Amino acid sequence: MNDLPPHSSDHSADPGEPLVPAEKKQGVEAIREALKTIPYSPGVYRMLSAKGEVLYVGKALSLKKRVSSYTRINQLPERLRRMVSMTVSMEIVITRTEADALLLEANYIKRMKPRFNILLRDDKSYPWLMLTESHEFPQITKQRGKPVKGATYWGPFANAWAVNQTLNLVQRSFLLRSCSDAVLNSRTRPCLLYQIKRCSAPCVDRISKEDYAELVSEARQFLSGHSTELQQRLAGEMEQASLEMNYERAASIRDRIRGFASIQGSSTINPSSINDADIMTIWQEAGQSCIQVFFIRGSRNNGNRAFYPAHAEEETAADVLSAFMIQFYDNKPPPPTVLVNCELPELKLVEEALSIRRGQKVEILRPQRGEKKEVLDHAALNAREALERKLAENTGQRKLLEGVAEVFGLPETPQRIETYDNSHIMGQAPYGVMVVGGPEGFNKRAYRKYAIKGPVTPGDDFGMMREVMERRFGRRPESGERPEDWPDLLLIDGGLGQFNAVRAVLSELDVTGIPIVAIAKGPDRDAGREWFFTETKPPFQLPSRDPVLYYLQRLRDEAHRFAITTHRAGRSKGLRSSELDHVPGIGAARKKALLNHFGSAKSVRQASLEELEAAPGISSGTASAIYGHFHPEWVQKSSVSDRSH
Repeated sequence: MNDLPPHSSDHSADPGEPLVPAEKKQGVEAIREALKTIPYSPGVYRMLSAKGEVLYVGKALSLKKRVSSYTRINQLPERLRRMVSMTVSMEIVITRTEADALLLEANYIKRMKPRFNILLRDDKSYPWLMLTESHEFPQITKQRGKPVKGATYWGPFANAWAVNQTLNLVQRSFLLRSCSDAVLNSRTRPCLLYQIKRCSAPCVDRISKEDYAELVSEARQFLSGHSTELQQRLAGEMEQASLEMNYERAASIRDRIRGFASIQGSSTINPSSINDADIMTIWQEAGQSCIQVFFIRGSRNNGNRAFYPAHAEEETAADVLSAFMIQFYDNKPPPPTVLVNCELPELKLVEEALSIRRGQKVEILRPQRGEKKEVLDHAALNAREALERKLAENTGQRKLLEGVAEVFGLPETPQRIETYDNSHIMGQAPYGVMVVGGPEGFNKRAYRKYAIKGPVTPGDDFGMMREVMERRFGRRPESGERPEDWPDLLLIDGGLGQFNAVRAVLSELDVTGIPIVAIAKGPDRDAGREWFFTETKPPFQLPSRDPVLYYLQRLRDEAHRFAITTHRAGRSKGLRSSELDHVPGIGAARKKALLNHFGSAKSVRQASLEELEAAPGISSGTASAIYGHFHPEWVQKSSVSDRSH
C-alpha cells in the first residue's frame, strides 16, 4: 500500500519535516503551538520526540479538535500524559475522509512502529493458491509475495502447511500440473505425479487441451465454493459411465469425488453457511491479548493463526481488535465478511475503510446464534488457550531470566540478552551473528548477520569478533545516551580469549554498563560441563541439571545454528559465482553460452584457443580475450611477437 490511500491528499508543506520545530517547547506547550496551524479537516497526526522518534500516530475527523484534547492533560490517562510530555513537534497529513485517514493511520503504524500505539507484530506474507493463465495447460501452484500478472488466486492460507494440503488434494481431484513451463516443455515421458494419479500428464499429450480445460473449469468451480453442484454432476457422470460399463472412467470419477470429501473433512471447521469470510476473535488476560484469525474460503478452512499485538494494559478488547483489523488488511484484500466476537467502537467507519481497501462492500458481523456463532465460539476458545499457553511460557521465561540475573550478579532481570558466534571454513565465507533472547523467547526479528569484511587473518576468531563488536557498538547517538536496543547482557560463545577480546573492544569504544559472559565448552566439549567467564567472578561451572544452564545452552546453540546457516548460505552464494564473472567483455548471455557448451567454468578455463573459437556465439576476438584471461603468459608472448614483427 502507498503512503496515501485512495482519495487522500497531503496538504502539509513538507510531510517529512515537523509542522512546528518547537526547539524550546515541549509537551502541552508544543502541542498548543502546533494547534495554531492545524485545520479542522480529517487526517492523520504524528507526535514526535526530541530525537525525531514517532511516539504516536492517530487519525481524526477533525484534526484540530482531536489534537486539542491532548492539551487537557488532567483528563488523560497516565500513559498518554507521558506521551504528551515527550512531544516536541507534530506532523499532519490531511485526507478527504475519515475512512482514508484510518487506512493511512494503519499504514504509518505498521511502518513506523510508534511506541504508544497498538502494534500488529506480523511482517510475514501469506501463501496463496495460484492458477496461471498464460499457458494452454494452466499450472496450479502455491505463491507468496508479488502477484503474477494474469493469474487467478485463491486464499490467503494461514501457513505453508495449509496451502500444501489443499494443493495436494486439488492435484488428486483435478489432475492439474504443478510443474513449471520449462519442465513441462522439456519432458519426454510422464513424471511420478502421473504415476500416482496426481497429474494428467499434459507434457506428453496424455490428455487433450479440451479435456484439460474441463478439469481447469471444474477446479475453478470447486475452489470458488461451488463444490456441491460439482459433486452432484460428477456423481451423475459416474452412474452413467457405470451403466455404459465404462468401469475405468467410473472408478476415476469415484476417486475424484472421494478427494472432494477429503478436502472438506480435512479442516477443523468447514461451515456450510459461511462462504468467504475471516473469523477474528480476541481474548484478553493479564493485560495481554491474543487474536485468532481463521481464513474461510469457499466454505473451507484455510487454516488459522494466533497474533499477540503489543498494547498498553488498559486497552479494551474492542479497541485492540479494531486497530488490529485495519493494520492486518493493510497489505491484503479483506473478504466480503468478517466475523468478530465483540462490538467495535467505530463499526461503520471500519467497514467503510475495509470496503475502500477491497473495492467492494465489506460487512463486520457479530452473530448471536446458529452455525456462525458456533464457529465464533470455537475460534474464541482457540484464542483463550493460545494466550494461556503463552502466559505460562512467559512466566517460565521470566523465572529463567531472574535466575540468569542471580547467577551473574546482574542489578536487574535482563530484558535483552545478545549472544554472538562466528562461523567459517578455513577463513572462507566468514560471518559473525547476533541472536537475541528475552522475556518472550527468541526475538528473531532482532537477529543480525555480519559478513566479515576484514582485513582479518583467515581463521582469526578474535579478529572476527572484534569487527562484529565494532560494527554493533561503534555507532552511538550524538547525545551520548544509551540506545534503547542495547543489551542487558552479552553472551559470547568462546573462552577466556574471546571474553578478553570483547572486553577490550568495548573499552576502546567507551561502552560501559553492559555485563559480558563467555561460555566455553568443558572437557571433551561435553554439554553440561561448560565454563563461564565474567568480570566479577573467577571461572565457574553450573550444576549439570540447573535450568539456567539449560537456558544458556539454548542461547549458545541458537547462535551456533544461526551462524552455521548464515555461513552456508554465504558460501553457497559464493560458489554460485563463476570464474567467468571476472573475464572482461563476458556478459550474462556469453557466460550462459560458454557454460552450456563446455559444461563448467573449469572446462572453459582448460579449453584451448581453437576450442573457444569453435564455441557458439564466441568470436575470435572474444575467444582470445577469454584464453588470455586464463593464460596471461600467452598474452605476454603474443605482445613480444607482435613487437618483433
